[in-house]
Amino acid sequence: MYAVSVDTQHNTDHRTVVEAALADLSAGEKAWAELSLTERADLLDRVRALTGHHASAWVVAASSIKRLGPHSALAGEEWISGPYAFATGLGAVAQSLRDLASGRSPIADAAFGTAADRTTVQVLPTSRYDALLLSGFTADVWLRPGVDPAQARAAAGLAQLDPTVTGGIGVVLGAGNITSIAPLDVVYELIAHNRVVALKLNPLTDPLLPVLERVLEPLIALGAIRILTGGAEVGEYLVHHDAVAHVHMTGSAATHDAIVWGTDTDAERRRATGDPRLTKPITSELGGVSPTIVVPGKWRTADLRFQAEHIATQRLHNGGYNCVAAQVVVVPADWDQKQEFLTALRDAFHSAPARVAYYPGSDDRVAAAHAAYPDAERCGTAGERLLVTGLSLDVDEPMLRTEYFGPVLGVLELPGSGAEFLTTATDAANDHFLGTLGANVIAHPSSIAELGADFETMIADLRYGTIAVNAWTAVGFLTAAATWGAFGGHTLDDIQSGTGVVHNAFLLADTERTVVGGPFRPAPRSILHGEWSLSPKPPWFVTNRTAATTGRLLAEFATAPSPTQLPAIFASALRG
Repeated sequence: MYAVSVDTQHNTDHRTVVEAALADLSAGEKAWAELSLTERADLLDRVRALTGHHASAWVVAASSIKRLGPHSALAGEEWISGPYAFATGLGAVAQSLRDLASGRSPIADAAFGTAADRTTVQVLPTSRYDALLLSGFTADVWLRPGVDPAQARAAAGLAQLDPTVTGGIGVVLGAGNITSIAPLDVVYELIAHNRVVALKLNPLTDPLLPVLERVLEPLIALGAIRILTGGAEVGEYLVHHDAVAHVHMTGSAATHDAIVWGTDTDAERRRATGDPRLTKPITSELGGVSPTIVVPGKWRTADLRFQAEHIATQRLHNGGYNCVAAQVVVVPADWDQKQEFLTALRDAFHSAPARVAYYPGSDDRVAAAHAAYPDAERCGTAGERLLVTGLSLDVDEPMLRTEYFGPVLGVLELPGSGAEFLTTATDAANDHFLGTLGANVIAHPSSIAELGADFETMIADLRYGTIAVNAWTAVGFLTAAATWGAFGGHTLDDIQSGTGVVHNAFLLADTERTVVGGPFRPAPRSILHGEWSLSPKPPWFVTNRTAATTGRLLAEFATAPSPTQLPAIFASALRG
């Protein structure tokens, strides 16, 4: 009853719909301003409980969008990147609000460190449950140079440090690929910036509307959120409305530029003269071409196979329709195990479970990649995947400058070994790849130890918003207190992967990046070879046989944690 849709069949005027929503939000802003921090935390707890109550309906709707079968293990992706991600975010933000209400910084008890002359804040693990359920995984937010722990503690809280000062109405243009993105972005607008929110759903996710209405009902009833559906004309009218103070979007750079500069004949003139059509602030998360850098070392056959499955997952999770899907694997040309690794990668990419290309335009993008690389290898049961080898930095490679947003994977071989290879790979990722959202690095623990300071320099020099070492950057997306967004410095006329961050449940100020770590091997091999990690094959792997069950159990735990749930989670995870 609180969502508003444009009924094109009966010619409902989209302007009337938007005006009504914005009027509701104007009144809701006053109601939101009157709430104490504890009352806000209580509202988020109610939303989290409703997330658990409606999680099955959420996943059913998401699976219908993705055209997954009712018994597909791939439904685990929807449990984990939908209700699980949203519930963990809500719980962490509610705790930050309660800390602030008691006069404490959200990071009063955080573990601080240093990396490359920067202060770091540990955001995973932050509890015993984290240490058990994500054993061996870590995440640290790096703060900007010059920020010390005392400054970080004082600034944590962002707009909730003065909660009575609201920021007007924000617009969130929801993503069409991962179903928790839109509600997580709404919560970030509401809490980090103290803005009430008009959420415009991507039409692809309209089947989620009834679920989101029920889940977000406490905030909708207050007038802090309104959900809009409809076509581009709704978003166009909404973002340019005088009552809107800020816009946040997730999508493509082309969509961002259409909003900011327009699509008419004057668009390029506006860009050239710095005269944007959108006259209010906009933040964005826009994806890019994400690299996975493979550091040479001495790997066992089981390591080669596992990491090949890992990279296949980085590309094929959600069908390849992720902003941070790995698109190019950077491999050392002189590595004596290179051919064995590439054979394992080809096998993993080819044999990963088949799925429908549900995202609009996918076939056209794959066809464009094939036109650019006619010798690409067709993989998958129906040849729906492309593996492109022989990439080079010496020519203009579309693979490095075009986000194909689909099942297309490239291999770039670079010379060198040791520190020389790290420098070459870092320079390639920074200077030749489109975007700065996420980069992955895979390295044997012995190689990391041997490279020492050179490896640490590589991580510091990579200009990406999230960097994952022996993990996928999507772990940063799933980590509630981690920041998520492009590396800083992009401008409206060269937006690349966007500006600003989201998630950030500790409400940290002055952040630079998140660095994620994971185990090189799954348990029990991790323990046998000296890695203190109990994590088996992660449930987000596309080859995990029990992903749907494990994902459901994790989502149930995230909405109402209890130690009695742990044995079932561990048993399902081990069977995966």
